[in-house]
Amino acid sequence: MDVALSTLLSPIILFFALGMAAALLRSQMSVPEAIAKGMAIYLMMAIGLKGGVEMSKNPLTTEVLLVLLAGIVLSFLIPLIAFIFLRLTTKLDQVNAAATAAHYGSISIVTFVAATEAVRLSGFDSGGHLVAVAALMETPAIITALFLASRGGGGREKPVAGSEQGELVREVFLNASIVVLVGALVIGWIAGEEGTETVRPFFVDLFQGVLCLFLLDMGLSAGRGLRQGWRQLSVMTVGFGLYMPLVSACIAAAFAYALGMPVGDAALLITLTASASYIAVPAAMRLALPEAKPSIYLTLSLGVTFPFNVTIGIPIYIYLALLINGQG
Repeated sequence: MDVALSTLLSPIILFFALGMAAALLRSQMSVPEAIAKGMAIYLMMAIGLKGGVEMSKNPLTTEVLLVLLAGIVLSFLIPLIAFIFLRLTTKLDQVNAAATAAHYGSISIVTFVAATEAVRLSGFDSGGHLVAVAALMETPAIITALFLASRGGGGREKPVAGSEQGELVREVFLNASIVVLVGALVIGWIAGEEGTETVRPFFVDLFQGVLCLFLLDMGLSAGRGLRQGWRQLSVMTVGFGLYMPLVSACIAAAFAYALGMPVGDAALLITLTASASYIAVPAAMRLALPEAKPSIYLTLSLGVTFPFNVTIGIPIYIYLALLINGQG
């Protein structure tokens, strides 16, 4: 309860709630797009640098490699499970179910950043290698989704052309979030704690303030998406956006338990697995599955699952991490 209250009443969550409420009430509040993109780059640089610095303090052990492998396996596996649930419980066709499932196997870096702060505020440490796990979990889900969509034709109108395939590969492996996150991770790993000391006031001291402003903007985006796209969603489809993160969290908790991960690391792996992409995967789906409806997959990931995770989900995931460590 203490963890849940400290997370729910933290400024970052309250600013998100303010933005979402403003959008649902049709307020004219907005954050300029250029500033929002700049804040996103800043946050990914900050979290990447921090992870790289933490990784520079410790050798790359077998335990770390197993966690990295677990993240990849989860990102391949979760879309398959999500696809089965969607086909069994909703009326989505194969292509829309596959496109939606891809979002739930990939990750939300903003949810990860919020969880990192929640874990820290709860008094637990986490390893920098979880940043590398986040980067590795961005893309495998897209591969699984494309396989599911093409299985037996899947109602696809046409295959992706050669030039579009090249664009898709670039979008999947060289999208801005991966480039900035991995690049900052490597820079932090090379420079170490001493080398990054000069930029600490910018990337550490200002971090929480920028995160509050960014989540205000994300709340506005989530509220608008929910207000505009809810007509495309049935009750069962909305229900999927609420229960699928919990299913994914339980699967990730089993992996974390098997690997003997400490509370902070386990909470972040569970959060990554339970989150849903709304940046990298939508961009890839526009190229690979243009017939899939953004009004379904984007409204679900950004308008339903993202608010659930940053308000209610993260405390649950920290509690799950405590349970598997015998502290619940």
